[in-house]
Amino acid sequence: RTMVPADIQKLIYELNVHRIELEMQNAELRRVQLELQEARDKYLNLYDFAPTGYFTLDHNSLIVDVNLAGSELLGSEKHGLVGTQFTSSISPDSQDAFYFHYREVLKTGIKGNCDLKMLKADGTQFHAQVISMAVPEKDGNINHSRTAIIDITERKQMEEERKQNVERMLNAMKATIQAMVLMSEMRDPYTAGHQLRVAHLADNIAKEMGISEDRRPAVHMSGLVHDLGKIYVPAEILTKPGRLTQIEFNMIKEHSTAGYNILKTVDFPWPIAKIVLQHHERLDGSGYPDGLSGDAIVLEARVLAVADVVEAMASHRPYRAALGIDKALEEISKNKGALYDPEVVDACLKLFYEKGFKLEEQIHQFCIAESNGANFSYAN
Repeated sequence: RTMVPADIQKLIYELNVHRIELEMQNAELRRVQLELQEARDKYLNLYDFAPTGYFTLDHNSLIVDVNLAGSELLGSEKHGLVGTQFTSSISPDSQDAFYFHYREVLKTGIKGNCDLKMLKADGTQFHAQVISMAVPEKDGNINHSRTAIIDITERKQMEEERKQNVERMLNAMKATIQAMVLMSEMRDPYTAGHQLRVAHLADNIAKEMGISEDRRPAVHMSGLVHDLGKIYVPAEILTKPGRLTQIEFNMIKEHSTAGYNILKTVDFPWPIAKIVLQHHERLDGSGYPDGLSGDAIVLEARVLAVADVVEAMASHRPYRAALGIDKALEEISKNKGALYDPEVVDACLKLFYEKGFKLEEQIHQFCIAESNGANFSYAN
């Protein structure tokens, strides 16, 4: 069919419209491409110059990609790392830790982390925190991970310094405690070793009860100085062979408060002074010096109270012969829940009846260790 001028004009108009639309679409595409390129460049800059080392690893822990920070951490060029084993940069004693970490990440798909010792290309060792996240494929399988490496060497050094400072503080504190023990027992030969034995028994009770490792030193060290306040009691009263008068007994009862007043001036990391103050309190409020009852008495003091009674009854005193361990255990059994904490009593009885704890043998061994200047650690 022959096109008339009007049809030609219409066709030209439509072509011009399509041309304009295409030009606009091309302009938009160029703008989007430019933005994508800028975003990609920005991402690559952030990726490469981030302070954290980023690695892409395959399921065999081969390095697929690494940023500049990662290559600098390992002291190698990027191109030299790609295709190599990530594990070749891990210290031999951290290989197992990484193996279990990476296997778990790929198996579960859950992000995980671990601390490793890593190696630079020149053999220099550094501490690193490794964080890995699985990257699922389109089919759901997991064959790659994104793994971040953070140099924590400085943090580890600070932790080690802090540990050494704590160790120095503990050694100074132990020396202070030992001096107090010697000062106390020089004045009272009849109770020589009593505080050491109480401390040892109390620590074993605390261990049997499952008291946490960070609280057990409080039990042990309080036991070592629980009678420190007796240095204010005249020696003739402490060593008196006969029955004490009420006035004399009242003077002895002041020893827990006197010990508290001495110990509160020392900056212990545990409430040693408070425990010593309360070790003669009883659950029913019949104890001294403040007549506290129930949970108002700290747990460590409740442990110390049972250990003190058991050791005191089992040992010789100026005014009586030793009553023996059977009488001591009978005492705490009879007054369980009334005077003494039931859980503490049960733990103490279990030590003697089920675990074969022999106070006399344990006392002998422990005192030898102490007198030889051994560290009086609370751990067995």
